[in-house]
Amino acid sequence: MTDMDRDAVARLQDIPNVGPKMAANLLKLGVGRPEDASGRDPDEMYHELCAVDGRRHDPCVRDVFAAVVAYAEGGPARPWWEFTPERKAREGRVEKAGKA
Repeated sequence: MTDMDRDAVARLQDIPNVGPKMAANLLKLGVGRPEDASGRDPDEMYHELCAVDGRRHDPCVRDVFAAVVAYAEGGPARPWWEFTPERKAREGRVEKAGKA
């Protein structure tokens, strides 16, 4: 990790819900500053991270991405788990649509 990456990781950890590992994940997605997350789709970020790492991450990572995007767009700091019901409801709609 370069000094620039270390600086970015430290900067990203100023975002609520972001620790060292999540900051490193955000860097993998091209998010080096909080404002880089603004306008991003948390679902797409999650799927991109899974593709980059070649494995499926815990779905709660998607919830953290949602919290990061909301914060980057000027929203209040909210715990990541407040975004879980929205994800689960959407997953349920997608699952039901696939069975129809």
